[in-house]
Amino acid sequence: MIGGLLKLVLIVVLVAAAAAFFIGYRVAGDRDGGVAVVEPRETAPAGDTERARQTGAAIGETVATGVARAERALGDGSLTAKIKSKMALDDTIRAAAIDVDTAGGVVTLTGTVRSEAERERAVQLARETEGVTSVSDRLVVR
Repeated sequence: MIGGLLKLVLIVVLVAAAAAFFIGYRVAGDRDGGVAVVEPRETAPAGDTERARQTGAAIGETVATGVARAERALGDGSLTAKIKSKMALDDTIRAAAIDVDTAGGVVTLTGTVRSEAERERAVQLARETEGVTSVSDRLVVR
């Protein structure tokens, strides 16, 4: 839900910025008794327009890259939270002793467990979680 909201806000901001950039008009103020008058800006030289478009395209690409990174980070955080929740609800696992890290769908479990059965159950819970591509087991049995 947060990811969807973030996308919506970024799309609205980009559309508003693009509209303001390409329209090229500004409100001239309150000259006609409360009615706003819209006047076209002075025409910029062709070279400046092309350079501005290229700069706008570069900024748009940078924003898109940032959005993709944010989505991945939110997705990884969501996977980590799901796995930790499953472990906390499972009576056979001491969830506080297990660290869960997620990067690109790859989950790494580190920490100490009391038995081989606890280790296997922790790995099983991680593998069963939707969105997990693989699990790296670095758990130590004490």
